[in-house]
Amino acid sequence: MKPSEVAKVMGLPVRSYEHLESGKGRISYERVCRFAEATNSDADALWSVLQIGSPEFALLCADNKGMSIVISFMRELHEKLGEDMIFLEPGAMIGGMSRLVNEWVAHVRQRDTYAEKWLELQKGKSRKSAALPAGLRKGRLAET
Repeated sequence: MKPSEVAKVMGLPVRSYEHLESGKGRISYERVCRFAEATNSDADALWSVLQIGSPEFALLCADNKGMSIVISFMRELHEKLGEDMIFLEPGAMIGGMSRLVNEWVAHVRQRDTYAEKWLELQKGKSRKSAALPAGLRKGRLAET
């Protein structure tokens, strides 16, 4: 997107957006949310960049909205427990989050790589040696 397009969606003058983009403008959670909406990114990941210590984190969460999902589930936990959240022990939270992180890592590492492996195998095969299906020989389509 062009800066003028982002600025328009954010409801800012182009100059104010350019000032913000250069790091000189006032950053607020509201502006981060408007930027995220304009660019279809994850506002919570953008807001968490300094805490996480990686600007790349926001880019990696842009499509899957990872941090927004985590925040939403923490909101749900608060809604379900209310004041009883004070009884949730740090050890239980750390254990639960550790299991969750390990499950996500395993999911990504063991994802279905069938297509990737199949395409890699095809690189070594000659296209000329493959026989055409009967219906495609001599430019004819197979009759059904």
